[in-house]
Amino acid sequence: MAEHSGGTVLVLTNRLDPTADLVVDHLNHRGVPVFRCDTAEFPTEITLSATLANGWAGSLDNGVRRLDLAAVRSVYFRRPEEFRMPDGVSEAGRRFAAAQSRAGFLGVVGAIPSLWINHPARDLEANRKPVQLTVARRLGLRPPRTLVTNDCATAREFAKEVAGPVITKSLGAAVHTVVVDPAEFDDSIALCAHLFQEWVDKRHEVRLTVVGDRFFAVEIHAGSEAAKVDWRADYSSLTYKPAVVPKDVRRRVMEFMAHFGLVFGAFDFIVTPGGDWRFLEVNPNGQWSWIEHKTGVPVSRAIADLLEKGDTV
Repeated sequence: MAEHSGGTVLVLTNRLDPTADLVVDHLNHRGVPVFRCDTAEFPTEITLSATLANGWAGSLDNGVRRLDLAAVRSVYFRRPEEFRMPDGVSEAGRRFAAAQSRAGFLGVVGAIPSLWINHPARDLEANRKPVQLTVARRLGLRPPRTLVTNDCATAREFAKEVAGPVITKSLGAAVHTVVVDPAEFDDSIALCAHLFQEWVDKRHEVRLTVVGDRFFAVEIHAGSEAAKVDWRADYSSLTYKPAVVPKDVRRRVMEFMAHFGLVFGAFDFIVTPGGDWRFLEVNPNGQWSWIEHKTGVPVSRAIADLLEKGDTV
């Protein structure tokens, strides 16, 4: 196919990313030029040269292809890895060089005034659970009652106020949700911040993947006790159905996206036995290929559509 005019799509991700592959395949079939690289390839395999004029002018060069920074139509920031330093560099030198590389590479590339899915600075802000819960509550998305603490007595008092099951989930790492017994709370809570929430009874959960203004909503029905607490604990027991997003939820989700400047978001909701939608969390760089494979929702095509179109931020 003839190459598409209009600039190059920059894809920042690791070399073995089958999720990004789905999007790149769509772009390749359309003849849209793609420059794919991983931050781990800088500075050992990629050369950056950029001069400040009206914005940054210059290039990325991987020894095979050269990307003109001024010709980037859009950027897909997926899952790039940490900067990798040459062998033989001391630990202190490695830390310094990595910090310099992060500031220089991401500083220049991050200044590209094109459509980003999503810009890493916006990902970082939206990924902070206490922040996203605050915004969700203000917008009427009704997250569960939540406590963040490293105080055992406060955690016990919260459990008494909830007067029902309490769960804990990670504030950062991808760790499964767990139902906790307040009688077992001890001084280990003091070692770090913990997030506790009331248990919300559910009819099912919904994974809502938002790409621009397109909504891909799928009911997730748990088929095991472990999956009823956290469906990620037992994928083999799950069944899926298309979901219809209520108009008020759709409006509030779009307001949420606009607040953080997100173009993509993977939202998780509980739908209660009474049909109410309750916000759990959003991952601004969440996985989506598994649900596309399971249900056929065309998330990869929607992402490719936006990247092909491009836009300024």
